[in-house]
Order: sequence, then C-alpha cells, then structure tokens
Amino acid sequence: MSRSPSGIADQVGRILGDRYRLVAPIGTGASAQVHLADDLRLGRRVAVKVLHPALASDETFLRRFRAEARSAAALSHPNIMAVYDWGQGANGIEGTDGEPYLVLELLSGGSLRSMLDAGNRLTVSQAVLVGVEAGRALEAAHRNGFVHRDIKPANLLFGEDARLRIADFGLARALSEAAWTEPGHGLIGTARYAAPEQASGGRVDGKADVYALALVLIEAVTGAVPGVADSALATIRLRAEAPVPVPAELGPLKAVLEPALQPDPARRPDAGALVEGLLGAARQLARPQPLPLAGLGELRTADGADDLDDDRTAIPGRAAADLTTHAVPGTPVAEAPRRRRWWRPVLALAVVAAIATGGFLLWRSVQPPAATVPDVAGQTEEAARAAIAAVLAEAGDVAWEITTAEEHSDGVAPGVVIRTQPAGDSSLDDGGTVRLVLSSGPVPVDVPQLERFTVEEAASILADHQLAQGDLIDVHHEDIPAGRIVTWGTADAGERPAQLPKGTAVDLTVSSGPEPRTVPDLTGAPRAEAEADLRELGLSVVAQEEFNDDVEAGRVVRTDPPAGRQVERGAEVTLVVSRGPDLVAVPDVVGMTYSDAYDRLEAAGFKVAPPKGSGNRVVKTDPEPGTRIKRGSTVTVHLRS
Repeated sequence: MSRSPSGIADQVGRILGDRYRLVAPIGTGASAQVHLADDLRLGRRVAVKVLHPALASDETFLRRFRAEARSAAALSHPNIMAVYDWGQGANGIEGTDGEPYLVLELLSGGSLRSMLDAGNRLTVSQAVLVGVEAGRALEAAHRNGFVHRDIKPANLLFGEDARLRIADFGLARALSEAAWTEPGHGLIGTARYAAPEQASGGRVDGKADVYALALVLIEAVTGAVPGVADSALATIRLRAEAPVPVPAELGPLKAVLEPALQPDPARRPDAGALVEGLLGAARQLARPQPLPLAGLGELRTADGADDLDDDRTAIPGRAAADLTTHAVPGTPVAEAPRRRRWWRPVLALAVVAAIATGGFLLWRSVQPPAATVPDVAGQTEEAARAAIAAVLAEAGDVAWEITTAEEHSDGVAPGVVIRTQPAGDSSLDDGGTVRLVLSSGPVPVDVPQLERFTVEEAASILADHQLAQGDLIDVHHEDIPAGRIVTWGTADAGERPAQLPKGTAVDLTVSSGPEPRTVPDLTGAPRAEAEADLRELGLSVVAQEEFNDDVEAGRVVRTDPPAGRQVERGAEVTLVVSRGPDLVAVPDVVGMTYSDAYDRLEAAGFKVAPPKGSGNRVVKTDPEPGTRIKRGSTVTVHLRS
C-alpha cells in the first residue's frame, strides 16, 4: 500500500460510528484510505478502511457493500483478515451519509506489495510458503461461496507473527457493481493479475483467484508479472488466447503453476489442488528463510509530525505514543544509546549460524526416500496405475497413495488422465499421494431453450452454445405449428436437460401439426349429438337436410366426408340429416274434368292411374282428397258422365 499523502492526515481525530477514532493514516489507494484507529469501546488498535466519498451516493454499491461486509465478517480463517465491523460515517451535512468504512484486524507486517517495492524478491521456498497460506485461505473462502476477484500483492498482508492474511474479501465484488469508476478507468480486479474470464462477461468463480495467485507468486520470485501487454484490453486478449508461460527460475513450482494459468477455467486446479501441488514442490526445496516483512511504513499524526519511522509499526492495543517501541519481526528498533560489547554480535551470529546449519543438516538427514512421478498424461487410469506401480517396484523403498479426481476436459476422452498432482517428472517422498486427474469428458455448457423455433433456427442456436444438431423426430402437436420445435434432449440426459457436455448432438422433436381426425360413424345419431361429437374433435360442422324413408326425421343419414375418412383438424364435415319420408296431401279434384284433374295430380307429384267409369267429370279419387301419401304414389280417379 502506498504511503499516505498529506491530505488524508486531516482525517486524524475523526470518530466513526461513535467508536473508532482515527489515529494516523497508513496508506491510500484508488478506492479507499486506510487509517490506524483506536476502538474506544474495546480499547484495542484496529485498521479502518474508509472508502471513496463518491461511493456514499451509489445505492447499488451500498446495497452490495452491506451484504458483502456482513458475509465477509462471518468468514473465519487463520489466513483471512478479520472484519470486525462496518458502517457509514456521518459527513456533517444534514440528510446525507458519509463514506462507507470497514473495521479490520490490524496487521503490522505490511503487504507483499510493500515487500516487493522495497526491492526484496522471494526465494522459491518463500514463494511456496506464501502460496500455501494464500491457497488455504482461498480454499476456505471458495467453499463458503466467496470469490475474491482481486488477488494481488497489495491484498496479501502479514501480521507481526509473519502469518499471511488475505484482505478485502467481498469488496471487489461490491466495487464491480458501483456506478463510479476507479481513477484511470481500471478493471475491478487489477488487470495485471486478472484471469481472462474477468473481462469477458462470463461467470467468474474461484478459478480466477487461483489464476491471479499464480501470477503473484511468479512476480514475487522474478520481480515481473508475466503475460502483460501494453493495455488492460490487450493483456486480457493475450491471456485468453494462450496459457501464460512460467519462467524456468520457478524451479519445481513451474509444473505446479502452469495448469493454474490455463485460459480455460475448467482446466485449472481449484485452490485445494493448488495447495497440494505446492506442498509437493516444497519437498524438493530447502527450508525457507523468514520473510523480509516491510512493516506498515510511515504513519503521521494530526500535526504532520512523523510518529514512526519506515521500519516501525503499530501493535494492537497500544497508545499512539507507544508505537515507536515495537517493531516488525526482522526489522531494527531504535533504542536509547547504551554501551555495546563488540563480542556479543559476533557470538550471536555464531550461535545463529550453528543452529541454522545444524537444523538444515538435521532436516536433510531425515528426508524420506523419494521417487520420480511418471508422466502418465494421456493414459487410461488402469495404464497410469500400472506405470506408477512399475516406478515404485523399481524404487523398492517408496510407497505412495494413489487417489483420483475428475475434471472436465474438451480435448481428453473420459477416463483418460489429464495430469497428475504432483506433476509428472516431479520427485515425491515415500508416503506421499499421487492424484490422477481424470477427464470426465467435455466441459458442460448450458442448453438453450428451443421451443417453437424452426429447425434451422434451433441448429444455429445450438451452434452458438457449442452444441450440435442431432436426429429430427416428428410428432403431432395440437398447439405448436408444423415445422417448429416441440422439445429436445438426448437418450442419456432425457428431455430438456439444463446442461450437456460441449459438442453433444441434441435430438430435436419437431411438430408435424395437429394429429389427423377420423370422421366417426354418426348414422342414426340425433343431429345435436352428432354436431357436438364433431366439434369436440376439432372439426367444423355444416348441416344439410333431406327426405329419407328409412331414417327418422332429425337423425343423421350420412356424413360428407364419409365415416372412416381422415381429415385435418378444423376441416369441414357435412351432416346429412333426415327430414323423414316425403308425404304429400292428395289434392281435391272432384268435379273437375278428367283432363284438369290429371294435370293437377301430376303437378302435385302423383302418378294417375287409368280412370274408372265413363264420363268426363271426376266424382271421387282413391285415396280421397286430403290424404297424405308418399310423393310419386298412384291416385285413381272415378268418372261420371
């Protein structure tokens, strides 16, 4: 963390939340100022991070800040900075709120950033120590649903006991939803340490933190962050195209960090696997020397006078005046002049050297026997176990536990080894564990919704989601038009799966429209009943009446199309309904001449039999006038002269 500018010294003496009195500025960054503070209620020293004033008016940020602060306060782990409290300070303007702030554990050893800025570089052994402690913190946080999103040297802090803590859990996520932008419009999650997915708009999980930690460890040893281009955008693009190379000077860490710097998050180890790899590499390294802690740096009091030199730091629970009497482990502390004896330093150095040399020799002498882990990537589990067994048989006095884990891989067939942990060609002590990371097939991708799209549209959508079109299956559907998708899936995953392995062929069930209807046999059915049956089938009904000697009036004579014929839903069916027999009343032709009577009866639809009797006038008819008989029947007329 950079040294405090003189402007933030004006905050000294301010009391936040009626409890936290700001004693001295520690440092400032793009989004916050950090102060040494007194907890007036509990009588202890804390660090207070006061966020940028512009954030006080950002409701989106404040909502996320409160949620994240509350959750982060519940995170408890030896390697995670404790969050004691949070709030929003008054700014003296009526009706408005001041800057949000966090109350944090005071860590007097400074940050990894300040350590590196002081010109220190870590040995590979020291980098392993930092990586293991940071990795354990990340593993615990990820297990509880937290992703840090901004792992960088400035967020790796040390207590006076030299134990590492990760700071700012939850803050990066809150800042990412804020309406304001950091000076310089930088990425949330410093671009130099960002995983490629952090700028792609995709889902960010704990693998992004693993990626960033790997970059931090490389920088801690080499002094430079690899895979950095001229701009943040170019850096992200570069990292999305290829793995970041790990310099050879990382020694046995090279094989551990290379998988963590893959562009595809699915191919990276999680935090727990990274820690296992680091511990495996530690067996090949000398015991690390103590870390060169940088301390808190310069603290200033309200009047601007230096309260502490750069190599001194604050101890929780001490008054401001007492700060000068305590130092970070490994750094000098000013003392009152006193008489020195020249031989004491020499004797002390000799004792330290003897202890260190003896401890080193003892440590080396008790190292267990070891063997080289074979490179079995690309082999089946059975073949890999056989190769490991052959190595152990040749070594004779070495035994390992073999475990397995599964991981999705686009380029490795299911059941085949992707890599080992420790990596192939690494040395592993007797009693160690070799983890075979086996492919569980391609990375799963979300399956899109396809209902009611055409086949062509569905095929394009599947391709966009890195899936393929499978078989087409036709089904009738009452509601979905012909040629559009009804459902989709695979034989193994069933219908409408949420996810499928990348590249899977998805079978499409396509509507061929409503199922055809079979015209029922309605002969003799009452008209109303027949009409209801046809409409229930989704058919249109037209009624037509006709005389019928055999079918009772009001009942169906036949249908058109006839019974048994298949028609489309909505087709028109004609119901031919009986009006009964065609009966006509015999007209009254009595008194008419035979000729007129003949014409009248024939016009009424009757046949006229040869007359009976002689004469020219009709005296009666058979049947009698007014009798209703079938049209076309024969009527006999009787004549008289």
